[in-house]
Amino acid sequence: MQFTRLRVSGFKSFVEPTELVIDEGLTGIVGPNGCGKSNLVEALRWAMGETSAKQMRGGEMDDVIFAGTSDRPARNLAEVILTMDNSDRRAPAQFNDSDELDIIRRIERGSGSAYKVNGMEARARDVQTLFADASTGARSTAMVSQGRIGAIINAKPTQRRGLLEEAAGITGLHARRHEAELRLRAAETNLGRLEDIVGALEEQHRLLKRQARQATRYRNLSDHIRRHEAILLHLRWTSTQAGRANAAEMLTEIGTLVADLTQAVAAATTAQADASTVLPDLRQKEAEAAAVLQRLMVARDALDAEERRIETLRADISTRIAQIDSDTEREKNLGRDATEAVERLETETAEIRAAQTREADDLETARARLAETDADVVVHERALAELTRSVVADETRDATLSRQITEFGIRRERLAERRETAAGQQRDAEQAAGDDGALEAARAAAEEAREALEDARQRLQAAEAQTQGARAAENDAREAHQTADSAAA
Repeated sequence: MQFTRLRVSGFKSFVEPTELVIDEGLTGIVGPNGCGKSNLVEALRWAMGETSAKQMRGGEMDDVIFAGTSDRPARNLAEVILTMDNSDRRAPAQFNDSDELDIIRRIERGSGSAYKVNGMEARARDVQTLFADASTGARSTAMVSQGRIGAIINAKPTQRRGLLEEAAGITGLHARRHEAELRLRAAETNLGRLEDIVGALEEQHRLLKRQARQATRYRNLSDHIRRHEAILLHLRWTSTQAGRANAAEMLTEIGTLVADLTQAVAAATTAQADASTVLPDLRQKEAEAAAVLQRLMVARDALDAEERRIETLRADISTRIAQIDSDTEREKNLGRDATEAVERLETETAEIRAAQTREADDLETARARLAETDADVVVHERALAELTRSVVADETRDATLSRQITEFGIRRERLAERRETAAGQQRDAEQAAGDDGALEAARAAAEEAREALEDARQRLQAAEAQTQGARAAENDAREAHQTADSAAA
């Protein structure tokens, strides 16, 4: 079988129907980059049953449909028709009726693809088997692309075996063998499932047999129950008939009793009619008595209300009398207070008149005292300023002495460390073997360290004495400062 023609429509860049004639000999396609040479090869592979979108340089299989440009809209359908020469009748039996085979693969956007061979629906596996019998296919080594030669050279043994099988023309047999193995596995799976189903059916059959036995027993028991129910109903019917006869006798007796009662009711009705003639007078008397009773109750309620009002008025009068007594006592107290206030005002008036005569002398005396007070304030303000400066200087001196004490403490620690070091060196020197010069040097260093330590101690004592003196001076200055603040206030 030979390829004779390839027709492409809506596949990738081939938006218009395009036909490529493949004659005997060598057929080549020449063109610049991007003209669609690779698209023709991919169309050929796609028509032979390629199922991987990655092999078609796309993300999904719908990417093989023309996606549109700025000038042309996108297509929803792509179709590739591959025509083969079948004059030697090497095609499979179901496709071996004509001299030419048209393998058609059509894809619709969002609906998947379908295969046809000479216009009849076909499976993808049938098409792949057809090309496998012809020692070719979508993944055939006869289709050489970039990097394909290196892949064949570096192929694994299993891949080389596929190459040899394709060259020997037995690829279709292996494909059929693989399909037969898949069918056998499926048949084995189905047999296993059938065994499970048979086991389930046997278990179900046992359950049904047990249920059938239970149903038979149920029918027998139902017959016995119906028979006993019939006997029970007959007994009830017999007792009901006897009860019916008794009820008929009782009905006769009750009829006689009803006649007697009817006569009694007639007599009672006559007595009621007689009583009805007397009833209006009695009702009139009852209404009059009720009216009199109502008037008496209204009068009683009015008397009770008047009594409560009188009690309330009596309580109010008692309260007013007590209030008048307290007001009278308060007025008497106010009169006494007014008399005392008048006397006190007369005394103050006399004093004011005497003070008016002394006002000029007191004014001159106050002015003199004010001048003296102003002079004292100026003096105290100056003393306050001096004390403030003294306090600031004392605080500065205190900070300096504190810093010196800290430094002397650090030096003391360092001298203690040097003393310990010198003592260690002295012990090392005494333990050393017979070196008198080193021993004398160590002793001299120890003596110098002792002198330095004694000097530092004397300085520390002097600094502590200065610090105590400064703190005493600071306390005196603060007391003077507080005294000056009080005087200034």
